[in-house]
Amino acid sequence: MNVASLFSGGKDSLFSIYIVKQWGWDIKYLVTLYPKKKDSWMFHHLNISQTEKIAKALDIPHIKKTIEGNKEEEILELKEILQNLDIDGVISGAIASEYQRTRIEKICHELNFKSFTPLWHKNQLTIVKDQIKAGFNIMIVGVFAFGFDKSWLGKYINDKCLNEIISLSKKYKINIAGEGGEFETITLDGPIFKKKLIIDDYYTKWIRDNGYLIINKSHLE
Repeated sequence: MNVASLFSGGKDSLFSIYIVKQWGWDIKYLVTLYPKKKDSWMFHHLNISQTEKIAKALDIPHIKKTIEGNKEEEILELKEILQNLDIDGVISGAIASEYQRTRIEKICHELNFKSFTPLWHKNQLTIVKDQIKAGFNIMIVGVFAFGFDKSWLGKYINDKCLNEIISLSKKYKINIAGEGGEFETITLDGPIFKKKLIIDDYYTKWIRDNGYLIINKSHLE
């Protein structure tokens, strides 16, 4: 099975690639759309420029395009990219977002591709535990829900961090995997990486009750 992967550099898109590789599928392309708008309904924006280096670390061809990020138009821009690819299907890291899944499926149906969501409706605690167990090095780069403070920016998701997230989930009803937009991540290393991403310089920005970390400089090692 030859597939393209929608690629944000976050933990779930990387973990989806990891899963389908174990099925013996061939990831022909990583596809990243860079939305100009920070409130894109479909695509991540935080540190999205780092996907180019992560793709090199994975040694998979990377297709990228800057888009406006307007609602409903952005999925058509994705279709323009996918329709030129010689693939059988598209994989994505969606866990619970019906908005994302149904729109990707619609585009795939129109192009006669299969749509695959390896994490869809899986137990979210199990997903994060499996990501840690598999050896992915995941950093939190944005927090957008009550209960998180500035100290979360730059944290690595390990067993200790996961226990803290579980406690916040019990208290504030946040999504353990961040699928509701509670937090965003970047993946720096893992079992499918041929090199790891090293962050050389970054800054954080905090606005009232949420904030994010922006990578200024990084390299592969």
